[in-house]
Amino acid sequence: MTESKRRRVVSCIEEDRISNLQEHLIDSILERVPIEDAVRTSILSRKWRHTWTNMRALVFDGDFSYKFAINGAFRRKGLIRIINQVLFLHKGPILKFHLHIPENISRDSFQEIDQWMHFLSRNSVTEIVLINSNQLYKLPCYMFCCRELRKLKLKDCLFKPPLEFEGFLNLEDLELTNIVFGDNSSGTQVNLPKLKILHLLQCTNIYNFNIKATELETLIVSHHPDATLLRLLHSPCLIYFIMRFHNPIEDNIRVERMTLAMLLSNLPKVIHLFFDGLFLKDLIAEKMPKWLPHAASSLQYLSFRDLELGDIDQLEGALCLIRNSPNLESLYLTMESEVCYDVGPAADHLESPNCLDCTLNKLQIVEIIDLYGSRPELLFIELLLAHSPSLEKLIIISSVSCDVQKRLDIAKDVMQFPRASPKAQVIYLNPKL
Repeated sequence: MTESKRRRVVSCIEEDRISNLQEHLIDSILERVPIEDAVRTSILSRKWRHTWTNMRALVFDGDFSYKFAINGAFRRKGLIRIINQVLFLHKGPILKFHLHIPENISRDSFQEIDQWMHFLSRNSVTEIVLINSNQLYKLPCYMFCCRELRKLKLKDCLFKPPLEFEGFLNLEDLELTNIVFGDNSSGTQVNLPKLKILHLLQCTNIYNFNIKATELETLIVSHHPDATLLRLLHSPCLIYFIMRFHNPIEDNIRVERMTLAMLLSNLPKVIHLFFDGLFLKDLIAEKMPKWLPHAASSLQYLSFRDLELGDIDQLEGALCLIRNSPNLESLYLTMESEVCYDVGPAADHLESPNCLDCTLNKLQIVEIIDLYGSRPELLFIELLLAHSPSLEKLIIISSVSCDVQKRLDIAKDVMQFPRASPKAQVIYLNPKL
């Protein structure tokens, strides 16, 4: 070997700093690249040949599955075989396992996935993300044997734990999307003593999901505007509650209707509330008092999405919640762009004496998005400005459906409204197209 070649080899060895890193740092690097690239590192050198087999995170996500979806890759000689080989060659614990089940995978392959869950249950897995784009996947009993789980995210699955299942005792974060809960005729309660975050998005048969989560801090729910929610609200630590509701659900008649008073009585420590306008409408009782038995004394941040102030029920619900939140600091509203109601009653209510009947002493920030400039919307803004002596910012973003003249008219009207706060700034922004 010539002297120049010898120098180049020595130089390359000296510059290979990655190979000389500590093992946990190399693992951290491999976990941040696509798994196929991590496996390819086995050809770099003898030292790297088996490095990837100690990875603690295996991610077979959507990007991975789509790369193998061409030319029948989901047959036994394709994607399934590849994942089987990775699991077979793997050494040590698997802490994180992410899997995307594509829509064109064969139904027979679900048996292979069952076996993967069995393998994970014996490898101290702490995080499972299972995103299913295929037919409903019934979770095998092995899934409920993963005792060390801290995070679980599932989509399009049948959740029916075995009768002897007592709960995930270490689970902290649970996200369930399009999950069908199986029959729970035995009434067994699922114990989740360390659960902090719970997402229930468009799930079915929610009344079969009987859980106990005393440490729950964040609850995000979609499509369940009924009293079955009360079982999930019995956590003394709950501080964030987000409710999205777009369409009535067919089993709403099964249970007692929830009211705003019932909801607030179960949220003594809530700091942040997020409601859809339709969910708020569903909460309003026929004769709702101005002052509720349980005020939201801890509430600081209140958000409304798709709120139609022209609907008298949604308007009264919003005013009631604001009125019963004495420590409210921030108010965020996204308006419903399509006006579907006679706005006359709502406007008359806003112009009536003592409509709000309180002073919002702590309110500092108000942000209103997709403002169209209807009469109830402008009267609502005028009401807030007149009752908020500590207001610092009122941010308005007009609707994309407003033309230039309409936006100018809205700005002129708002600027003329009297303000209880001498330091209140009105910031008017055009929408992003």
